[in-house]
Amino acid sequence: MAELLQVQHLKKYFANQKAVDDISFSVEEGSIFGLLGPNGAGKTTLIRMITGIFYPDAGQITFQGKPFDPIHDVRHIGYMPEERGLYKKMKIGEHALYLAQLKGLSRSDAMRQVKIWFERLEMESWWNKKVEDLSKGMSQKLQFVSTVLHEPRLIILDEPFSGLDPVNSNLIKDEIHRLAKNGSTIIFSTHRMEQVEEICQQIILVNRGQKILDGTVNSIKQQYKQSQYRIGIPALNEAHLAEAPFELIQSKENEQIARIADGKSSNDVLRFLIDRSIPVHSFVEILPSLNDIFIRLVEDTPVTRQFQPA
Repeated sequence: MAELLQVQHLKKYFANQKAVDDISFSVEEGSIFGLLGPNGAGKTTLIRMITGIFYPDAGQITFQGKPFDPIHDVRHIGYMPEERGLYKKMKIGEHALYLAQLKGLSRSDAMRQVKIWFERLEMESWWNKKVEDLSKGMSQKLQFVSTVLHEPRLIILDEPFSGLDPVNSNLIKDEIHRLAKNGSTIIFSTHRMEQVEEICQQIILVNRGQKILDGTVNSIKQQYKQSQYRIGIPALNEAHLAEAPFELIQSKENEQIARIADGKSSNDVLRFLIDRSIPVHSFVEILPSLNDIFIRLVEDTPVTRQFQPA
């Protein structure tokens, strides 16, 4: 799959602080890419460089195979910031039309797109309401529509589910998948790791301005697994436990959580159980959650040295 966006050795310094310190990654066309990190990690600075709001101090951004040109390329990008960026006194319909035309759509094309999206997200009855009268969830839906209605090649969503109830969260989630299926590339930034596992194919984790992890969600979970299994067997007696090729982490009546001993394999465990006529109803490897990996790596990241200008 072709790469829509490449970030190469990007750096951005503020006073004596390294906000982004030599970060590189690429985003494949049509993919949903997770940009993760704790508060102050450098995510927002990265996004602002990708959208042309900030210029990098070093490094290069390549967009659609060419050096990124903020003046020309920004119209192919839709950015939904975490902070609300809406004009409170405007009516919702007029607001969406105004932002669509800022992105280069004609009045008629903007009207057509706004009507399509308002119908899709069940917003038709809001047309004449003022932005200041919207709930947080309604404002979030308006921001999402304003971000995507000009059909950008790259869509950047910063905490897109903030303030949404479960029904509307699923509605936006379905639209994100539909947009990616139709060719849009999506960078998804959030603190909610369960949403990342469900939505993203590939992620990058940044902390203190540095990249500390990147790859596909599945490969990362495989990399940090700890040989733990959920085994559907009855509780074992002391004799079995003494010679077992695993240690029990948690024991229930008909389910045991076990960690395989060093040098042993899952086949060794199954062979041990079968040889002793212990009925095995299930045998499932436990992969770490992205949340567990996130916490582990962020806590282990050394403090970045401050930048000392020459």
